[in-house]
Amino acid sequence: MNRAELWKAVRPFVKRTPAVIGGLIVLLLVLVAIFGPNLAPNDPAKQFYDHMLEGPSRLYLLGTDHLGRDILSRLLHGARSSLMVALAGVLVGAALGIPLGLTAGWYGKWWDTAIMRVMDVLLAFPGILLAIGIIALLGPGLGNVMIAIAVFGIPQFARLVRGSTLQVKTLDYVQGAQAQGAGDFRILARHILPNVLVPIVVMTTLRTAQAILIASSLSFLGLGAVPPDPEWGAMLADGRAYIQTFPHIAIFPGLAIFLVVLGFNLLGDGLNDMLDPRLRRNM
Repeated sequence: MNRAELWKAVRPFVKRTPAVIGGLIVLLLVLVAIFGPNLAPNDPAKQFYDHMLEGPSRLYLLGTDHLGRDILSRLLHGARSSLMVALAGVLVGAALGIPLGLTAGWYGKWWDTAIMRVMDVLLAFPGILLAIGIIALLGPGLGNVMIAIAVFGIPQFARLVRGSTLQVKTLDYVQGAQAQGAGDFRILARHILPNVLVPIVVMTTLRTAQAILIASSLSFLGLGAVPPDPEWGAMLADGRAYIQTFPHIAIFPGLAIFLVVLGFNLLGDGLNDMLDPRLRRNM
């Protein structure tokens, strides 16, 4: 791909300022998740008893919490766990939901009906309620939070891919491959899956934002991260009792969650504009 073709491909994304902002926020999160623990000025679990409930200062840039722990260090360490749990849960959900959606849309009949009715049952529960139910069965912990996020994501990916498969399988090149004797696996892998990747990529980005919210909510309720592990939702819960007297304890983790979720949503919208050929023609 030469420079002109590359610019034509990314122009719809670059021309949208919110999408660029979202991409920069997500890039910053990834860098913090990779290098943050090495940049943290203190151990996130270390308690400085002489500096409890201190506001932002030159010594502690974001202040300390009720146990004297450095909030900046905890935020930097928590970025990795928040991103890894959310992204791993989404990817596992996609890995399970995509094959179900492909086969349901391709084979149809009783297989389609059986899969979609199970997906409908899962979608009948609100996301956070389903996640709480799974955590109640498995117990608290970030690993179980990842499982809860994955289970919640399976029906969303399955329904999305099924709908796209139903559209693509009627196209001439797919029917031509069938007429030439291509097997089902070859058609699904080489002709249908590549043509449904655009909605999958966009859904993955948007689902990651939702997964971060679910993981933070579960930790806020005491069902996610186990103390003293730093996690943004758990940090927000710690600051709840001090919101009127020492608001910085809750403001900084809450702001981190807000910015990251906003960034993924803006990035998802930008990717949709860049990858969808119908929208590219109008740019």
